[in-house]
Amino acid sequence: MKTIVIATKNKGKIREMTQAFEGLPVKLIPLSDFGDLPDAVEDGTTFEANAKIKALFYMKETKTACLADDSGLEVDALGGGPGVYSARFAGEHATDDANNEKLLAEIGKKGLDASPAAYRCVLAFADTDGATLTAEGSCAGVIRPEARGNGGFGYDPYFYIDENKTMAELTLNEKDAISHRGKALREMAKQLSFYLAKKDERPS
Repeated sequence: MKTIVIATKNKGKIREMTQAFEGLPVKLIPLSDFGDLPDAVEDGTTFEANAKIKALFYMKETKTACLADDSGLEVDALGGGPGVYSARFAGEHATDDANNEKLLAEIGKKGLDASPAAYRCVLAFADTDGATLTAEGSCAGVIRPEARGNGGFGYDPYFYIDENKTMAELTLNEKDAISHRGKALREMAKQLSFYLAKKDERPS
């Protein structure tokens, strides 16, 4: 059984990752089990760079294999923004409400009340022996000014997957089937399954 730290403090992400890896021979533990660790400095310019930064940083801090993600919203009207700055769009440690308020305001400045957008997610796994894996997923939708639904987190209440439903109105299973993170997690699960099987075959 491989122990893997989920290198995030976001409870929503922890829930989704735990469910995605249920069939693998892994034990997932949250970062909070290691006490008050410092934050990784996410100074990469891409989702992949930041995911790798976090996975490697917390692998070294915990001395345990780590899985990290960097994900965000890319809005056409904002030239692909907020992108890697999605979690801190309205400033460091900004709340979901503050980020959403700024998002709608910035779209409004363009003379629009809606815009095509996509969620993107890159997962990075870093093992204690230096091995790394990455997986990516995306989900297209439209940002609209009317919030709907109480599920999900982040920009989900404003992210419409069709004319009448937002990401925040989906059940966890429904969201997992179409979301950027769900797709990335399924790809990572395949890679991890292959990686762990190969690792077991190596002579000790």
